[in-house]
Amino acid sequence: MLTFKALQRNKTLKYGVPMLLLVVGGSFGLREFTQIRYDAQKIRKKLDPTLEAKVNPQKQSVILEEEYQKMKDVNLEAWRNIRGPRPWEDSKEYQEQQRSRQGKAA
Repeated sequence: MLTFKALQRNKTLKYGVPMLLLVVGGSFGLREFTQIRYDAQKIRKKLDPTLEAKVNPQKQSVILEEEYQKMKDVNLEAWRNIRGPRPWEDSKEYQEQQRSRQGKAA
């Protein structure tokens, strides 16, 4: 029969069992903390949509027809693609070059 001293010398019982308890216990502990996070998100989503629209005007629903009318009013025929400066180019110098090219083209 194993004595108490023999159990104290056993490395599995001395190091392995506490490690296993820490891993399994930590898993259950973290589960509780993460559940709090998801419960808080559910409560936040239960806010009344009309009240939320008054509180946060950026989240108001966009009417598709209004956006379509805005896109119809945009003049795409006069649009030109202008290249911006590269990171290694001086932006002021490049802007002056662009203005001089536009002046010559016009």
